[in-house]
Amino acid sequence: MVLLKMASSMFGRLILRPQLSTLLLSVGRQALQPRVATCNTIHRFQSTDQKQTKSPTVRPTDLITKQNLVEFGQYVGQCMPKYVQKVQVTNGDELEIMIHPDGVVPVITFLKDHTNSQFVNVADICAVDIPTRKYRFEIVYNFLSVRFNQRIRVKTYTDELTPIQSITHLHAGADWYEREIWDMYGVFFANHPDLRRILTDYGFEGHPFRKDFPLVGYVEVRYDDEVKRVVAEPVELIQEWRKFDYTSPWESFPAFRESSTEEVPLKQLEEGKPDAKGPAPPK
Repeated sequence: MVLLKMASSMFGRLILRPQLSTLLLSVGRQALQPRVATCNTIHRFQSTDQKQTKSPTVRPTDLITKQNLVEFGQYVGQCMPKYVQKVQVTNGDELEIMIHPDGVVPVITFLKDHTNSQFVNVADICAVDIPTRKYRFEIVYNFLSVRFNQRIRVKTYTDELTPIQSITHLHAGADWYEREIWDMYGVFFANHPDLRRILTDYGFEGHPFRKDFPLVGYVEVRYDDEVKRVVAEPVELIQEWRKFDYTSPWESFPAFRESSTEEVPLKQLEEGKPDAKGPAPPK
């Protein structure tokens, strides 16, 4: 009896082994087919759709976005021809609007409250000092429209004595930006709730970011062991032994230093400017 059971089990194994091997081969082939197809798909995608660009670090220009910015700039110029003096698109997708100093509050209010703009977020406010101009200071406002995911840059100009209207009642975030410009450049903002220095120390003389401000300043501070406190003294340096090199490394690459700026034509401004105020924007 035992011999019959052993013989039957051995006979069953001999019969099942070929079937099992055939089944494993078929399952293995089915499992390998999708992997081969996926690998071929990836290889085919990389070989056919890979684009060779000459300047991969240069930001590409979207023509549709640029055209939309041009149309919106023309629209702003048509709506507020009294204050808008020039509109241009810089670097392909950066809209800039040059306005008269009296139009700071009206234009920024328009850009904030208009349905098609909604620039409700002030990203930055800064100043640029160009002493060769009649109006040496250029005030630059950068706004963001969260609704349309777009940015805009508004520029105006002033001199050492003419104040600029504050926009803190429109954008609360402009408070410290305007204080910084007052501290660094000396541009006065009218109707600012708390216009005082923010970066320099109490009693500081002058405005450090002006181009005519000396690099070493007017005074220096040190700790005096005799009086046991920090004292301020006039700077005593022999300027003949100091050498300053203002050469920029980018001077050797003029193609990368100069930005591409395209002016947007404004017909309403070219025909008449009926209520334009003040001088033309500085060049």
